[in-house]
Amino acid sequence: MPRRASGAAPAPAPARNGEISYWMSDLGPVPVGEPLAVDAEADVVIVGAGYTGLWIAYYLAERDPSLSIVVLEQHRVGYGASGRNGGWLTNTITGGHDAYAARHGAEAVRAFQHELNATVDEVLDVCAREGIDAEATKGGSLLVARNEAQRRRIAKYVDHAEKWPEEGVVELSAAESRARVNVADTRGGLWQPHCARIHPAKLAMGLADAVRRRGVRIYEGTRVTDIEQGVARTEHGVVRARHVLRATEGFTTRLPGKKRDWLPLNSSMIITEPLTDAMWGEIGWHGFETLEDLSHVYAYAQRTPDGRIAIGGRGTPYLWASRFDTDGLTDEATWSSLSALVREWFPVIGDVGIAHTWSGVLGVPRNWRATVQYDAETGLGAAGGYVGTGVTATNLAGRTLADLVTGADTSITRLPWVGQRTRRWEPEPLRWVATRVIYGAYRYADRSEFRGLTHTSRVARIADVISGR
Repeated sequence: MPRRASGAAPAPAPARNGEISYWMSDLGPVPVGEPLAVDAEADVVIVGAGYTGLWIAYYLAERDPSLSIVVLEQHRVGYGASGRNGGWLTNTITGGHDAYAARHGAEAVRAFQHELNATVDEVLDVCAREGIDAEATKGGSLLVARNEAQRRRIAKYVDHAEKWPEEGVVELSAAESRARVNVADTRGGLWQPHCARIHPAKLAMGLADAVRRRGVRIYEGTRVTDIEQGVARTEHGVVRARHVLRATEGFTTRLPGKKRDWLPLNSSMIITEPLTDAMWGEIGWHGFETLEDLSHVYAYAQRTPDGRIAIGGRGTPYLWASRFDTDGLTDEATWSSLSALVREWFPVIGDVGIAHTWSGVLGVPRNWRATVQYDAETGLGAAGGYVGTGVTATNLAGRTLADLVTGADTSITRLPWVGQRTRRWEPEPLRWVATRVIYGAYRYADRSEFRGLTHTSRVARIADVISGR
């Protein structure tokens, strides 16, 4: 939790706010593609041109080049979470190992973890093959403890790592953690090798170029108003196809009948101006590890190749009735909190300015577990609910749906997230009240722990139970 000193000056406003994200603006002017002009037919129509939709298209075109594939995008390629995320290409199983093991058994979960480990390298390999400069560096992921309660929680992670060694997690001392990244007040840490930092928008745009080269038609500025068996309806016309696949993640709630399927959870980011060489000399971070802490309302960060720090967190996690600002405008309380936090982690940066702040939404299922679904009889399919791990999971989902659509029975079509179902979120006002109570509880727990509580707050444990995590 950021703790600004009494009497400290407020953080200066970011130079830019919203406008999709820093990652998208860093691309420079990119023309928006043509919208759907007339009714069309295809073998496969995919709704959404983020990572999920693009990976589905990529692998379908690879497996069967004869397929006619159309991708429909409401705004532009990478407009949603794919162009706004923290740039973590990581091996995390959304929803956790134990929840899947309880239903599917330990061996199924081990297979799942092995596939996610391999998926990190698969994305990097595709980037190399297709000439996609996603600015990727595979430096692993570092998790730091910054107070005594967090340090004690490391033991829980170590026990988990011993049970599930496939993750590759190793415990670090405070000195070993600081040798990687010199985060203030570090008391210990964890590191795992299966993670790379990337430039999210460059991956999205490069992948779109790759699928276009394979003959896939991407229509941007084309809002899908309804999805039915054999058809995707848009404001400009309809696309009829044997297979209709939804890849809309946090925007799913805007489709008819989907309001309560997934919770659109807000996550916000800031990125600094470039730091000086002297600052980096004190901070380290030469391995470009992705970075997070053990707070209950956790923050996540990366170092960019041009010497900036991008850091994100929850901010205002949820708005009434699943509303969200599509352009990523971020409120002052959120960006100022993140600005204070990055200076708390790295006091040496002083008054370095904030170049950009933005927000996006994650798709969160009620059981917090991602899913890949496909009905061979109707041709309807979907993937998503990644809860923040989608940079990697989307690739595995894309390969899985490509196998399911083409009728291939493979090891990945039998993974435990395939066919995963969950109940819907509660109606309003319950989900709004519950979300505010849960994140209020997590913030209270973090404050208590930073003020000297030496064990994990009971308030946080209760919030975990209520949220279903």
